[in-house]
Amino acid sequence: MIIRKRLAAGACALLAALAAGLLPAGTAAADEPAAKEPPKVELVLDVSGSMRARDIDGKSRMAAAKQAFNEVLDAVPDEVQLGIRTLGADYPGEDRERGCKDTRQLYPVGPLDRVEAKAAVATLAPTGWTPIGPALLGAAKDLEGGDATRRIVLITDGEDTCAPLDPCEVAREIAAKGIHLVIDTLGLVPDAKTRAQLRCIADATGGTYTSVQHTDELSGRVSQLVERAADPVVTPVATEGAARCADAPTLTPGLWTDREKFGEHRFYRVDVLPGQELRASVSVAADRAVARDYGVLLRAVTVHGREIVRGSEAGDGRTDLISTGLRYPKPEAEDEDDVDLKPAAEVVCLQVSNSFAAAPGVKTEPGLPVELTVDVVDAPDAASDVASFGLGRGWWLLGLLVLTGFVAGLVWGWISRWRIAVWRTH
Repeated sequence: MIIRKRLAAGACALLAALAAGLLPAGTAAADEPAAKEPPKVELVLDVSGSMRARDIDGKSRMAAAKQAFNEVLDAVPDEVQLGIRTLGADYPGEDRERGCKDTRQLYPVGPLDRVEAKAAVATLAPTGWTPIGPALLGAAKDLEGGDATRRIVLITDGEDTCAPLDPCEVAREIAAKGIHLVIDTLGLVPDAKTRAQLRCIADATGGTYTSVQHTDELSGRVSQLVERAADPVVTPVATEGAARCADAPTLTPGLWTDREKFGEHRFYRVDVLPGQELRASVSVAADRAVARDYGVLLRAVTVHGREIVRGSEAGDGRTDLISTGLRYPKPEAEDEDDVDLKPAAEVVCLQVSNSFAAAPGVKTEPGLPVELTVDVVDAPDAASDVASFGLGRGWWLLGLLVLTGFVAGLVWGWISRWRIAVWRTH
């Protein structure tokens, strides 16, 4: 019995040592980065009378918004300071002057108390006007102070009813202040006028516009925007892709925006030196009604058209955002005798294609919004770098488990044979 226990303990120790040896060695703790201000986000919700319409998954727009808000509040990262502002939530009358002042902060921007915020949202009922311009001004004031990342997420089902205070002009004024405040807009079952106005608001500040038809789309998109606020702000740069690689613009690492027609191919060029890795991703937004099935393709090809690597993604029935990406590590140059000779860069052509089709009666101009992220980093050169195998961390762990299971099986078989031998001798 004592020998059997010792053998089992030895087997466990062997497996633990094996696992510890296979896992990558930890690196020394890096110096802690300097503390930065937590990002700030304010959700601006339309609570006007039109939110009573029951056309989102069989329930009212207000009910869908409340459900989405509850899901979003559960998923807000701890480092994000979040607030909620309403428009059209309090005044039900016909006095235009009063109705166009109907905006207030429902929950202050700061550390989130999820229970308190949900309770505040639960009290809302569709009531009055749609003063989008005043609400944006109020939200910008709510987010004043400090150098933190700031973002407004506007959710509405209709255009502003309080002109001449044009919300698009309000957004331009906010952008002109240079305070790096981004406004993202989401339209609930929007009509053409609402789409145009919300797109204008978003474009003025470098934000995004999304058309929403279902509750899960709303909660998913708002959660995505809140999480994005926790990342450093990158101002996208407008560019224009070409129909051929030879005519394409050369992109440097950064965030680029363009517009692409339905079913179009556009090319961009990136210079990659030996020993570097190109990492690129693309997102195409369906900012209008589209046919049910669609996809996006991102290819890295040589200047002669030979494909190097590709990434693709397909969708079905949702009017939202679709993304894909790729990685291309370029090996080190073999001839390194002349250290003074600068290695020549390879021109990699990025081809962005989409298979969207416009729904009947929908305008195809302008093209669909495209967001292209380009990064060039040092290529992996150590065996401990998972990327050098071309495998993700999931495959690495799977391989470790398989090897561990194999060794465990050998050890257990040896113990079993020993036990049978002992049993036969007795």
